[in-house]
Order: sequence, then C-alpha cells, then structure tokens
Amino acid sequence: MRKPFYVIAAAAGLGLVAATALPAMAVDTTVTFAITTAGLTISAPGSANIGSVASGSASISGQIGPVTVTDLRGTLNGSWTATVIGTDFTTGGGTGPETIPDINVSYSPGPATATTGTGTFTPGPGGIINVPRVAFTGTALTGNNTATWDPTLTVTIPAAAVAGTYTGTVTHSVA
Repeated sequence: MRKPFYVIAAAAGLGLVAATALPAMAVDTTVTFAITTAGLTISAPGSANIGSVASGSASISGQIGPVTVTDLRGTLNGSWTATVIGTDFTTGGGTGPETIPDINVSYSPGPATATTGTGTFTPGPGGIINVPRVAFTGTALTGNNTATWDPTLTVTIPAAAVAGTYTGTVTHSVA
C-alpha cells in the first residue's frame, strides 16, 4: 500500500523542526580578556670610549653605541620622546684645567639604525647637552615598537685643558 506523499513530507518536516528546535532554556556567557602593557624602556651602553686626540686639538668626536627605545605599551596612536643630557667631563682632581664643561659637549642622534612596529620615528635636532635635548621621537604609534640609533658625541676641548683621561656621563631617558 502506498502512503500519500503529503504524509511522508509532513513526517520529514517534523523531523527537521525537532532537530533545529531551540532548547527550552539558554544562557549567554560574556567572556573578557585583557592585553596588558609591559611598559616603555630605554637602553644604552654602560660605557663608551670615543678615542683620543693630541694635546692642543680643538675637539674629539665619536659614536657612543646603540641607544634603543622599546615600547611594549600596545598603544593606539601613541607617542614617546627620548631625551639626552650630559655632565661636565673631568680628569684628575677636576680643577678648572681638568674640566671640560657640559656646554662644550654636543650630541647628534643620526638616523635610526633599526625600527620595528608601525609609526613614525624621527631623530631630534641634537645640540649642546648641558640641558635636556630631544634625542628621538616616536609618533602615530600602533601596537608595540622599537627604535635604535647610534649617536655621535662631539666634545670641544678648551685650549687650557690638560692631558688626561676625561670622564663624563650622558644620560638618556624616555617618556
């Protein structure tokens, strides 16, 4: 005996409805997570030797090694500014003829030697580092980024400076 077509179709349709019917009760769970920041840091060599010149020379110049800003803040349209300042350079007992004042020390950041991430990385104008000067900037930053440069230090030597090994400090910071 043949069953009418509409009975088979209706039975098949009920199976489809039963298979796709929503449960009698449903519960949503809102899920969250956080991406945390690791901060903004700067690194530079612990020491540098820019060479030597003969007594009576007008100046000495040399690169002090790579300076790197590491920005792990994960920012959107973020920015940072690295600055530099220097001290007097002294030898012996640091008397007048044994001191080269910080006003005689200039800094040139040069171009970036390496960058990562998305943004614009720009060297500062450089200049005498007796006051804080802009060394490098990062702007329009998205996500994490780094910038590295190898600055040149130039020390103008006063005519009255005595022979000796002069030591001073160049301090980089970032904010």
